[in-house]
Amino acid sequence: MRMKTKFIFIGCWFVVLLVSAGCAGKSNDGTLSPENLRCEYLINPSGIDIINPHLSWYSASEERNQKQTAYRILVSSSLEKLGSNEGDLWDSKKVGSDESIHIIYNGKELNSEEECFWKVKVWDGEGKESAWSEPAKWSMGLLDEADWEGYWIGLDSLVGNDKQFGLSARYLRKEFAAAEKVKRATAYICGLGLFELYINGNKTGDQVLAPALSEYPKTSYYMTFDVTKEISEGQNAVGVILGSGRYFAPVKWDQNYGFPKMIFQLNIEFADGSRQSIISDTTWNMTADGPITFNNEFDGEEYDARKEMPGWNRVHFNDSRWIKAERVSNPSEKLKAQMIEPIKIIETVKPKAIKEIKPGVYVYDMGQNMVGWIALRVNAPEGTEIKLRFAETIHPDGELNVANLRLAKQTDVYITKGEEMEEWQPSFTYHGFRYVELSGYPGKPDLHMIEGKVVHDNLKVTGQFNCSSDMINRIYNAAYWGIRGNYRSVPTDCPQRDERQAWLGDRSAGSLGESFIFDNNAIYSKWMADISDGQKTSGSISDVNPTYRKVYSDNVTWPSTFIMVPGCLYRQFGNSKVIAGNYDALKRWISHMRDNYMKDDLLPRDSYGDWCMVSEDRSVIHSKDPVTITPGDYLGSSYFYYDLILMEKYAHLLGKTEDAGEFRQLSDKMKEAINRTYLHKDSIYYANNTVTANVVALAFDLPPIALRSKVFDHIVHRIEHDYDGHTSCGAIGQQWLMQTLTDNGRPDLALKIAENTTYPGFGYMLENGATTIWELWNGDTAPPKMNSANHVMLLGDFVTWLYQRLAGINADPDNPGFKNIIMKPIPVEGLDYVHSEYHSIHGLIKSSWKKEGQSFIWDITVPCNTTATVYIAALSEKDVAEGSKRASSAEGVKLIGTDNGYVVYKVGSGNYHFIVE
Repeated sequence: MRMKTKFIFIGCWFVVLLVSAGCAGKSNDGTLSPENLRCEYLINPSGIDIINPHLSWYSASEERNQKQTAYRILVSSSLEKLGSNEGDLWDSKKVGSDESIHIIYNGKELNSEEECFWKVKVWDGEGKESAWSEPAKWSMGLLDEADWEGYWIGLDSLVGNDKQFGLSARYLRKEFAAAEKVKRATAYICGLGLFELYINGNKTGDQVLAPALSEYPKTSYYMTFDVTKEISEGQNAVGVILGSGRYFAPVKWDQNYGFPKMIFQLNIEFADGSRQSIISDTTWNMTADGPITFNNEFDGEEYDARKEMPGWNRVHFNDSRWIKAERVSNPSEKLKAQMIEPIKIIETVKPKAIKEIKPGVYVYDMGQNMVGWIALRVNAPEGTEIKLRFAETIHPDGELNVANLRLAKQTDVYITKGEEMEEWQPSFTYHGFRYVELSGYPGKPDLHMIEGKVVHDNLKVTGQFNCSSDMINRIYNAAYWGIRGNYRSVPTDCPQRDERQAWLGDRSAGSLGESFIFDNNAIYSKWMADISDGQKTSGSISDVNPTYRKVYSDNVTWPSTFIMVPGCLYRQFGNSKVIAGNYDALKRWISHMRDNYMKDDLLPRDSYGDWCMVSEDRSVIHSKDPVTITPGDYLGSSYFYYDLILMEKYAHLLGKTEDAGEFRQLSDKMKEAINRTYLHKDSIYYANNTVTANVVALAFDLPPIALRSKVFDHIVHRIEHDYDGHTSCGAIGQQWLMQTLTDNGRPDLALKIAENTTYPGFGYMLENGATTIWELWNGDTAPPKMNSANHVMLLGDFVTWLYQRLAGINADPDNPGFKNIIMKPIPVEGLDYVHSEYHSIHGLIKSSWKKEGQSFIWDITVPCNTTATVYIAALSEKDVAEGSKRASSAEGVKLIGTDNGYVVYKVGSGNYHFIVE
């Protein structure tokens, strides 16, 4: 039975409670019901290479205050054995524990290719036993180098239509005979830069732009596919297409790692117990004379349908004019399993309008700045060359504005073969665009000729947010589109111009906000490994990782992302593996910077300052006024101090007490030196009194307690009087601005900054046509050299502010992964309601509040097997009601006490309805 709770709001007082409520979802006769089974954070992953993977689940129940007290996991080598409750790989037996995430597999040693089927049951607080969960599965990859029987093959030279920065695709094929009935067939493949795999004419999987990007000299990622249904007794054919990707450099300043190549292995088990392996070797035939005559991620793809080779990936194709594949060198030190969700076509967007801008040239408006490509449907005579050009904006006359693309051409070409209706979309490129120019078509195109394909990593959408402010909702939607569009197996800076790099500084604090919208645990874990791969033996870290552009500037703010993101993953997902796995690399960077650049207990190293701060001259990219430019030496020292604070926490978490003491000792010295050098004792502000300088100081807890309010007063004064209620910050200040204003009592000012429709601000961008966030506050007037219309850098802590402050959903730092939830919304003046949902690793959390007359109404959902601490400001606990009762006497609600004007309660899981009048 579901129960409802009421809280009471008196005047401007808001009471603080910890609440527990029943979980929404199905149940089994009143008990918990385990679901959402995951292995290494993924659903039914294939070909993992972690021999003791982490298993997770969460439970559902219709009853309030439900908590897991024990679990039992069965892991079996077959679905049949699992169905018979035979855990021949592992039977954990009944384990008394409330843990349901990161349970380490502790069964028999697992071998390459092994299949593992598993399920779980749990016991609730009353000792009631649940039914078994639905079965889940994972399989092991090729764990040892010796398991790879094949070797890397390709063609290390330019041929045919190849150009310096763009190649024709390589087509490879091999036929083989399967003598017996197939019991199981598994394909393992890494194709660099990109690949498509075909078995008997059918593409394997629905992934695109595979495999994941990596620091190629160190690591390449292979993917695993169950192709049992695709292999038949008798003759079979395997076909692979290789594209350039980022392996073959798309522009002159990117690293060029070589020509496309692949390693492949198809392991077949037959019904009689025998085995067969089809491997990559020099018996494969290949050609570069196929229909994909050019491919480059920045410039586009050219496809000549007249050069199609019907049946090339099926048996009995005549490949006598093809050449033999060559054995080529290994690209990487390590070949690892890809442990993130693949990139896929996520959504289809229909164009909103079409306009002929000059004879035969048409421009489509997709209505949304997006990332992906166009699927084309066309009927035209053979040899018709149809050109598609892509841009984010247009000129007043309707022409594409491609100035911000720099060297990237963003152009696809399709040459028809003359059939009645031809359909095509590219394989090895992608674009950032809202507008599409179509030319070369002999007729009059309509809105049905093209469709937009939205392409990014297939991450689960975990969050929803909306409120009474239409502008906030529009900014959130723009943030959503920008974040998703810049997931490309690494978090990139932009998707359109000749860059598309994973700049570290863009995602340091923003990764936390992203984690509320998308389940980014796996992709950010993988990116941390990329950064570690790119680290020099000295400890130096490039500002771009993977290091397709090597930017080892040894500044502090950008590499600090390597320190900050593991803390985000630990707090949001309870993921300590990233901290443990990268700890030595993190410490090596700290030592490198300290030993080489620390002077007088300061670390004055900076390359970018408060990047893309508001410019006083809207026609230039960077401000020239020294009064508004936050000193880089201050930012470098402050960020390094914050890094030390985080490293101390990581060291304690891993039991490295000596390291923790050293980090603490150094951070204490730095704090004293920063305050001695940059805190103006007479006026009580930091550095040159920019908003960014003071915001960073407060965010990092630098000022003495007695001076915090005076430092904050300078922030407010400058925003209100010098900037007329607008932001003045760039990428650094924006990382902390909204939360700092709110935490120090001015959420109204944060809301004003967000809602402004005049320059500078997010609202200004949207009022001037943006549907994603710009790279520059003056992206409409600055020179085109650096004015991407799809960046997330300036979002800073905006999304974090929405979820953690306005909605009040916070992970307890002492109970990571939302095992305990801190519920503390800020009902800011100017908002009438806020609705938010977040699917945490423990289950669904909801926080929805609204104002009705003099009443404040708040509905929350707390997932099973968790607790929540709910804060409502009130004069007394007598003023707080739960349902028709006083909260302190309601079922499942325990009064904890008061804290700085808040009443605090502790509760468990469930749905609650609070009313404060």
